Amino acid sequence: MRCDELIQILERLAPVSCACDWDNVGLLAGRSDKEIKKVFLALDATDEVVEEAIRWGADMLITHHPLIFKPLKKINDTDFIGRRILKLLSNDISYYAMHTNFDAAPGCMADTAADKLDLTQVKVLQPEGEIEGIPYGIGKTGYLKEKMTIRELAELVKERFDLPFLTIYGEDAPGASVQFIGISPGSGESLIKYALDSGVDVLITGDIGHHSGIDAAANHLGVIDAGHYGLEYLFLDFMENYLKQEVEEMLSIRKADVVFPQTLV
Repeated sequence: MRCDELIQILERLAPVSCACDWDNVGLLAGRSDKEIKKVFLALDATDEVVEEAIRWGADMLITHHPLIFKPLKKINDTDFIGRRILKLLSNDISYYAMHTNFDAAPGCMADTAADKLDLTQVKVLQPEGEIEGIPYGIGKTGYLKEKMTIRELAELVKERFDLPFLTIYGEDAPGASVQFIGISPGSGESLIKYALDSGVDVLITGDIGHHSGIDAAANHLGVIDAGHYGLEYLFLDFMENYLKQEVEEMLSIRKADVVFPQTLV
């Protein structure tokens, strides 16, 4: 299978048109006409990921976060981004990123996260548009099957997403319960406004700053900060399963190990 043929399959799942205007997605490095036999999946194109992809003999690297985000004026071995790009190109590895298009596309990141909590009556938290009449956008809202306290919800999130820790903003009042939930994997500080407007009881996301968290709580919005990686690692299992369904007979697929960047000591 050629790289551009595989890209058509990827973009059937998460069209580039679903990406935010500020984002950088798609084929970021390498040859579109390259013959692809081995695909390596990762959240980020770190040094370790690039080296592992090379050792495995990958023809294509697919990540969630784009390695090339800001415009580059030069590509050489004095810069860590340039070094990674040079290694990918010198080993003839095509590199593709699926970021906010995967976050926003119907049935992808946000829907998968909502499914993890068995949410019902699911709708888009921050609408961006429609694809064939189906709304898409960042995050989801929905209802838990039963009411629970925010601490009970936090324990459920830890269990369902296999997380070692998380942060809660907004302490339970005696007897208080929550059921209407917003969830958005990744960095969700900008979604606090949409969460307040939608009337959800709790927003589950990542990268919430201290002041944003306590301000949300002051406005009666609970926040569960699961970290940036805490929810987004779903990308790996999702894409592995998707590619196995679509192209397993033609390609070998391998995913990087999940390594949480935060450690409590």
